Parts: sequence; structure tokens; C-alpha cells
Amino acid sequence: MSSTIRKRSAVPASRLSRVLRFGLLSGELALATAVGTAKQLGAGRRPDLAAAILTPGTADLLARRLATLRGPAMKLGQILSLHSEELLPESFQTALSMLRSQGYSMPDTQLRRVLGREYGKGWQQRFERFDFEPVAAASIGQVHRVVKRDGRELALKVQYPGVARSVDSDVENLASLLKRLDFLPVRLDVDALAAEAKRQLRLETDYESEARNLERYRKLVSEMPELVVPRVDRSLTTGHILAMDWVEGEPLESIASEAVPASRRNAVARTLYELMFRELFEFRFMQTDPNIANYLYVPATRQVVLLDLGSVGEYPARFSEGYRRACRAVLAGDRDAVRAAAFEIGYAHPDDPEAMIRSSVEIIELACEPLAHRGLYDFAGSRLVTRGRDLGLEVMFGQGLRSPPPETMFLHRKLIGTFLVCAKLHARVNVHALIERFL
Repeated sequence: MSSTIRKRSAVPASRLSRVLRFGLLSGELALATAVGTAKQLGAGRRPDLAAAILTPGTADLLARRLATLRGPAMKLGQILSLHSEELLPESFQTALSMLRSQGYSMPDTQLRRVLGREYGKGWQQRFERFDFEPVAAASIGQVHRVVKRDGRELALKVQYPGVARSVDSDVENLASLLKRLDFLPVRLDVDALAAEAKRQLRLETDYESEARNLERYRKLVSEMPELVVPRVDRSLTTGHILAMDWVEGEPLESIASEAVPASRRNAVARTLYELMFRELFEFRFMQTDPNIANYLYVPATRQVVLLDLGSVGEYPARFSEGYRRACRAVLAGDRDAVRAAAFEIGYAHPDDPEAMIRSSVEIIELACEPLAHRGLYDFAGSRLVTRGRDLGLEVMFGQGLRSPPPETMFLHRKLIGTFLVCAKLHARVNVHALIERFL
């Protein structure tokens, strides 16, 4: 979540208002594309749809519109921004990255209506203190610091109105926009990806489900004292409001400065990677939104606080075992075994052209570089994201690439997001030694 509240804006709550906003966005994008194409013709160039759409102005327009819509639309924009290094020009990446730190919040009048609907008349009597200025705002809801009548201090996550009802329509509208980007050579199965996005986002907008996730996760990580998961307050939790203990800490980003001792930054990164391996290979239950704003850091105890369990993935044993075999193969330098794992996971198919299969293997090997590297891996200095983008573009604008299986969409968000957090921390970790115990 973003800790910087920039401005207030009412959330479009009805389906009609959201459909109209998407209609406006679609029209604006179409107009921008037409203008871009006209400019190309005027300059005597052959029209290039990709160049006409992927302009800084179009990117800024898309980001601003998704930010004011909030809800599933903004959440999917955030996910796209994490993957944009592989697909989109730098100007587009920059504009979409604002969605990961956007801080619009509801006006007080809209907030009071939500609280009244969830808690009933006289809801104010439940609290000793209620801070109406939110401490954080994100795509699905905003957070308020409150004190109950019994003195318990809580963080109250209040969902934006209409968000849960808008999941299907928002995803379908964004899928329609994505289908128009038919210049992308990656073979995107948009319908399958949309179905997976709907499934996951329905979970993210169910705060009672998130409360259960928090309670389950607290038990799973109870043997990791370097992690803190807040307790849920069931008396104030509903489908659209989540109440949990207020934990005093600093944004994790506060230790990203190189002025902070490297040992501290490395310890946090090591914790995040160990947690990710345990989630995938032991728990088979994973928090899949590793946005740096979803963590706090407690300097006194040097603990990492995990705040958000709305986005989770639960994986069958065969799924985890497929990734385990892929990791073993990469660490052993066995390209034939990596190829077999690519077929098993669904990143490639035996009927694919040989060049496409080789490219899938190369991308898996590159993604596993931190695991295969012996000794301390320098996340920030590796330039892995840039090299991955370059390889992805080379592959996609060459022979093309198979769309990853839909069930991996949010797992990829975890893998990429965790790497980016560690790079932001300028961390150096022996990831190879960490993963060996899980293989």
C-alpha cells in the first residue's frame, strides 16, 4: 500500500459508472492511436500500430484513468507494470509504475457511508478514536488507524465501494483492450488469463477470506521469528472491512538506502527469499503480492511485518514438484532436464517450433540465475531485469513465445516482485545455499 496520500477522489461505485469510464478510456486510446498513425503518415512513414499506441502520452493517460477507477482495474494495471520490462517501451514502464505508488483516497462522506453500511447505525460507538485521514491507500481499499473501546489499537482496511461487484466487468473491459494489442507476438491466451484474474481478484476483494489467510499464515510462519503477521480482530471484520493489530514499524523502503548497514538489508532479503521457497515448496500456499509497500520493518527487533494476505495462491503438489525439478535441472546445468520441466510446467509444448522451445529454456535459465549463482548474488548489480527484457523482446519479435499457463500469472508476480524488492534493497544473498535445502 502507498503511505503517501496525494489527493481524494470518489470511487466510481456502480457498474454503469465504471463501464462509462472504460468506454471513455477506450475512446481516448482510440483517438490517441489515430493521431499517432496520422503523424506517421504525415511524416511519410508506414503506419506502425505498436508505435502509435505505445507513446508516453498514451501511457500517462492509461495510468491516470486506472488510478482513479481503482479496484480490479488498477490492480491489473499494477500487475502489468511489473511485467512491462519485458513487453513495453521505457516511457510506458515509467507511466505504469506510478500505479504501484498511487495514493488516491475516498472523500470522508463516501467513507462514512461505507462504515455505516458495514457496521450499522451508531458505528462510531465502537471506537475510542478513529483517524479519518488514511495512513495508506491502494487499489482495493484504504487503511485507517483506530482504537477500540477496550483500548486495542487496530489497522482498519476499508474496501472501496463497488469494487467487489466490478471484478468481472473490469477484467472483461481490460481484456478487450488487451485483445486490441494484436501487434504483440507473444501468444497470449487472453480469455484464460482473464478467467484466472477474475478468480484471484474475487478472493482479494473478500476480506473475510483475507482474515482466514492471515490466521493460516500466522501459523505457517510461527517458526520464523524474523517475520510478523498481525492478528485479526474478528469483531470488526466484515466482507469489506478487515481489522487487524496495528504494528508499529517503518516502511520497508526506509532501509533501502546504502547508508543502512548492508548486513541488515541482506538479512531482510534473505528472509524474503527463504519465505518464498517455503511458500512454494513446503506450504504450497503463497502470498502473491510482494509489493514493497506491503511490508514494514521493525528496527528494534529487525523483524519484517507482512501486512497483506489478500492475494494468495494455493498450489497442488504436482505444480510445486514441477518447479522443484526445473530448479534442480538449472542448478545441475542439465539443459535436457530443463526442457522436460518446461513441458511439464506448461512453458513449452513438444509441438512448438524447436526455436521457440529453446527460447523457453533460455528464459527459465535466466530467471533462475540467482539460484544457480554460487556465492553472494548482487541483485541490484546483476542487471537481470534489463537482460530479461532484452531477451524477451528478442524472442518475441523473433519466433514468438508461448503464453505462460494462467495459473502462473500471480506466481510470476511473486517471483518478479521479490527480486525487485531485493534489488531495491541493494542486497547480496547466497540464494544458491538457501534453495538447496528445498530441492
